[in-house]
Amino acid sequence: MEILTESSLKFSLSTFFFKRKQVSLSDIAHVIEPKYPAAVDRYVDLGRFYDLTAAKAAAEEVKAHTHAYKDAYVRAYHSLKAARQVELDTVAAVCKSFDRARADRRVDGIIQRELRQKGGQRGRTTRRFLGSITHKGYIWRFDSVDALCPRVYEFADSWELAGPALARLHAAAAANGWDTVVCPFPEEPGRIEHLLVPGLGVAFITSRPGMDYGKKPFRRIRLDAMTEPEGKARLRFQSRMTALLREEGVSALKDAKASHDKLEAVYNPYVDFDGVRTLAAIETGRLLSYLG
Repeated sequence: MEILTESSLKFSLSTFFFKRKQVSLSDIAHVIEPKYPAAVDRYVDLGRFYDLTAAKAAAEEVKAHTHAYKDAYVRAYHSLKAARQVELDTVAAVCKSFDRARADRRVDGIIQRELRQKGGQRGRTTRRFLGSITHKGYIWRFDSVDALCPRVYEFADSWELAGPALARLHAAAAANGWDTVVCPFPEEPGRIEHLLVPGLGVAFITSRPGMDYGKKPFRRIRLDAMTEPEGKARLRFQSRMTALLREEGVSALKDAKASHDKLEAVYNPYVDFDGVRTLAAIETGRLLSYLG
């Protein structure tokens, strides 16, 4: 979130929708530039909903909380980046002994059992994150998987070995005309971590320490058993180091949220939210009228 001056506190109508009863400072203190000003979209000035005199009186408090949350985010980024680098070194070491041929044979069998029939859909891929690291630690929404797919294949995968298998399963499903939901790994969006095929009612997920499915799957494929890495003591040390660095990152995210909450508490009394909601309703009605 950036705190902007009153002259630049504007929104593009192309994304101007309010769906909540209460909006916060972070909902309005941004600028989105219109791609085709006036011809297609335009600015809406929300700066008029500030009590400028009262807000300026709290300038020093605003600056202090702003600097605090930005500094905390920098600490979080550094810790999480370091954790990921150690983790990647660990993964590279484990992958050297991974029995890929054995894993491929298991995937071949799954494709024959689950994905060979034609779906009659568009084979469209929707990308959605199933979870990530937050100020509360890791959060994973496997309830979304259960709501869409009653049959769950679980890849027990502590070392990021499942990516190629999930990519093959995704390609097979799409080629046979099934719409899919691809859930990428948050720290490496190019790699698939979970795959859902709602039309078939089947999902392929990965689990690891800290990302447990928590239920009995339809089938479990133990990728961890398909590798025999050397230097296990070193791997355990690296895993502990990764966990400690991530804990530091989560602690910094907590500090960032606390400072951001304090910033919101300073600003919110000086925002006319009733005015914001009234304007939102007017502009939303105007936009929806174009669809009629």
